[in-house]
Amino acid sequence: MSTASTFACGPLLASIDSPADLRRLEPGQLPQLCAEIRDFLIHSLAGNPGHFASSMGAVELTVALHYVFNTPYDRLVWDVGHQAYGHKLLTGRRDLFDKNRKFGGLSGFPSPAESEYDTFAAGHASNSISAALGMAVASRMQHDDPKRNIVAIVGDASISGGLAFEGLNNASNTPNNLLIVLNDNDMSIDANVGALNSYLAHLTTSKFYNDLRYKAFKALKKLHLVSDKRRGALLRFNNSLKSLITKQQNLFEGLNIRYFGPFDGHDLPTIVRVLNDIRDMSGPRILHLRTVKGKGYAPAEADPASWHAPGKFDPATGVREAAKPDPTKAPKYQDIFGETLVELARQNPKIVGITAAMLSGTSVSALQAEMPDRVFDVGISEGHAVTFAGGLAKDGMHPFVAIYSSFLQRAYDHIIHDVALNHLPVTFCIDRAGLVGEDGATHHGVNDMAYLRTVPGMTIASGRDGKALRRLLYTAQTYDGPFAIRYPRGASDDIDWRCPLEAMTIGKGERLTDGKQVAVLTIGPVAADAAKAVARAKDAGIDAAHYDMIFLKPIDDEMMKEVAEKDCPIVTVEDGSRNGGLGSAVEDWLQDNGYVRTVKRLGVPDKFIPQGSPKELQHLCSFDSEAILEAINEVTAK
Repeated sequence: MSTASTFACGPLLASIDSPADLRRLEPGQLPQLCAEIRDFLIHSLAGNPGHFASSMGAVELTVALHYVFNTPYDRLVWDVGHQAYGHKLLTGRRDLFDKNRKFGGLSGFPSPAESEYDTFAAGHASNSISAALGMAVASRMQHDDPKRNIVAIVGDASISGGLAFEGLNNASNTPNNLLIVLNDNDMSIDANVGALNSYLAHLTTSKFYNDLRYKAFKALKKLHLVSDKRRGALLRFNNSLKSLITKQQNLFEGLNIRYFGPFDGHDLPTIVRVLNDIRDMSGPRILHLRTVKGKGYAPAEADPASWHAPGKFDPATGVREAAKPDPTKAPKYQDIFGETLVELARQNPKIVGITAAMLSGTSVSALQAEMPDRVFDVGISEGHAVTFAGGLAKDGMHPFVAIYSSFLQRAYDHIIHDVALNHLPVTFCIDRAGLVGEDGATHHGVNDMAYLRTVPGMTIASGRDGKALRRLLYTAQTYDGPFAIRYPRGASDDIDWRCPLEAMTIGKGERLTDGKQVAVLTIGPVAADAAKAVARAKDAGIDAAHYDMIFLKPIDDEMMKEVAEKDCPIVTVEDGSRNGGLGSAVEDWLQDNGYVRTVKRLGVPDKFIPQGSPKELQHLCSFDSEAILEAINEVTAK
């Protein structure tokens, strides 16, 4: 163990440095342990913010899993990881938790690089079933002895994602021993949507029926009247008979996946008993648990959406710092987008808003509040969101699709095949572009410029401030083709951002400062740091020019020619992948047009970047104002 945590820790939790310690407890001690975990989470997350409500709701589930299964030999595969803080506390990281989501500390999500108990990277939803199925098949093929149990823990929102359905389908027809635990709190980051959520909310199965059926199957198998080979046919007949009698169909059993539940996910003795009962069954099965998001903390139970990631709060009163707006501070970029989208929609009846389970996270909620019939939250289904937008655009609408950069990666083929190939007027509003901070490697939006730049017909832009974002959004609605606008997480620098809505010229940048010794080319809000570096360089006698490119594609040919004709070194700066982004586009243009110039590219290097504050990570990646000044000095000294 490392430096002791500064947070309160109960005696049972203090005694557990691994799940082996947990398994030495008596069953009657487990409820007290759950209470101590919740108390620890409340007091630690009050001062060091993180994902609160999901982990509070999964405490009993987490304790039961580590109590019943022989982790880390048995595999627990968490989906997303919002619910996994209790898991971290029980697996040797309790005394490091004050560094959760901090630079050099713990990742906010399960990470195999951090612990052997974290079996698979988790940050994007819906991957747990597929990954766990792969592990289960690998264990069977390698004849692991003793038998290795594989458990996927998936939320009710995550299981609605397309990848989860693909995993379920494959699990139903591939020999495996997979247990899927469905943590159903009837609440994702925003309210769950879709038929599957309604289905889960009403699904019931009799415990007596499940017990009777399992015992009957075991008895018939012992008498050699049924076999594992014929099990599928027997399940199909049984499920058909059950549906006829109960007038209720079971989606999972329709896929030949045994279903157990729903059970109270906070009834710890029952969860432990059921897990022990079904642990050694063969074949895929699903355990459905009903939980309460934010369980054990009244403010979070009352408003789970706001308490998903509440920021700092007073543990005694539940008052959140985020709930105290400061009118002297500039708004977040997402709020500038949300308010501008409403303005545009008032003027243009063809505009609709689309998001994927992130209404409030993207501020599309502003449009929903005023024009609910023109907003579509498709759930955790980014690929569908893009293709759905393509269908709307094909028949006359202009969709604004607001998705976080790191999540839009999941829809890359849909962007190419279903929007760009048809050259449809879909505007991609890419939120959380660049280094997002404490959520770490799974959430950094650093690849969008690189992966979109290769798509034919795609326009890609990023404004340096809130005013430029507004004008780009206005420009996009007039463009008859795919248009991507990226903007970062967090606050802008503009208190007075409500400028007139005017169109920009597509493919035109802006010279901010002229100079002859070096040209600094930027895209997006990183221009502010570059402006500071350029000003300091001028104070030091270096005649530096600064160009805000605004458009990555099409790149400004006239501006590039102006820069090239200066015959001076060039420094490019971007809050995105150094490979494939602005720096690469500048070098491509120079080569294509016959210029040989020194180009120093600043941006995110070719590696995954950990968690930390944006300033810490920009320094780590060497594109903060100090690094930009250093680059200017370096290229002009040669």
